[in-house]
Amino acid sequence: MAATEEPPSKRPAAPSATGTQRDGAGAISRSPAGALLAAALALPGMVPPDAKAQAAPDSSWVELKYLDYRDWQPGANRMSVRSPSMYAAMPLSDTLVVEGSIVYDSVSGASPLYFNTLSGASGLGIGDYRTAGDVKVTKYFNGMALSVAAAVSSEQDYLSRAGSIEWRIFSEDRNRTWAFVFGGANDRINPVNGVVVNAPRNTLEFLVGVTQAISSTAIVQSNLTYSRGHGYYSDPYKTLDTRPARREVFAWLTRFNQHLPSSDATLRLSYRFLHDSFGSISNTFEATWFQPLPQGISIAPSLRYYTQTAADFYFNPPFADGFVPGQNYTADTRLSAFGAFTPAVTVAKSFADGWSAQLKFAFYRQRSGWEFAGNGSPGLEPFSARWIELGIAKSF
Repeated sequence: MAATEEPPSKRPAAPSATGTQRDGAGAISRSPAGALLAAALALPGMVPPDAKAQAAPDSSWVELKYLDYRDWQPGANRMSVRSPSMYAAMPLSDTLVVEGSIVYDSVSGASPLYFNTLSGASGLGIGDYRTAGDVKVTKYFNGMALSVAAAVSSEQDYLSRAGSIEWRIFSEDRNRTWAFVFGGANDRINPVNGVVVNAPRNTLEFLVGVTQAISSTAIVQSNLTYSRGHGYYSDPYKTLDTRPARREVFAWLTRFNQHLPSSDATLRLSYRFLHDSFGSISNTFEATWFQPLPQGISIAPSLRYYTQTAADFYFNPPFADGFVPGQNYTADTRLSAFGAFTPAVTVAKSFADGWSAQLKFAFYRQRSGWEFAGNGSPGLEPFSARWIELGIAKSF
């Protein structure tokens, strides 16, 4: 995948080697200040037992979700995805927790071929599916926690296996958590057109992060991630697409949550910087306002802005310009320079006996002219997408 911030698409990424990072500022202290933070900074909607908490949860959690996604370009529908999933977490003892998820993606439609051309006739060129699952076991000790996780993702032409180890250290006052993660993934690519057979790709990933309660109403989290991979990165379904066999990615992610007692609301801000050895640099800014309402209802509008520069080997049309046999080359628009906005809103409702429900609607709009410096790649058609996610959950 490119260093892009795309909505769900034909090939959702396999679970990260460091595991799925759920939203929120991270571990919440069990001290009196931490108790206030837990209430003040609760995430909108359903709040499953957080694997990054400083003690094992005392209840189990089951969550079912359904995603309906569609994207389009001027004059043509492109891709649709329907994806049911389930997440569950269960404490096995006071110090041991197991959690896991499964997902199935059904994909149909057409993907951009070269620049603005759609493959397939009338958007019927692609049919694919993905099944994926992961499991994580966490053991809590005095002042620390150790987690081991494994994940697998399978498609008709792609298989990924991943594993990780996570070590968290808690400060004596429980208001700070250090996290250290090491993970690895092994992928195999087998495109149906036979361009390559069982092509490998291997990745190692390292993360170090800190979560700090800075007051009774504010918490901040900052993570540094470095990944290094080698193997097959080209797109076998695109002509004249040859990418480097090695890739390094550095990312810095910071989140800040501030509770506002006067309005009983929480402001959530985040920023991510990412540098890709392919030559692309991206920046992501996001703001969310979480507002509780009467009758157990909450609403959380959000806005995200994403911008990236083009990869070093990305070329604008006509495709022959700049192409030299044996050198890296791509016209894949996911590696172009562009900007994108994603407004979204999440509405959640809590019911009796531990039941809750959540509905999220998001709209994505991408244009080359929205690249941060205004120097986006020329000749690109606007790209739009929308997705709706419905979820129900039960704690017991």
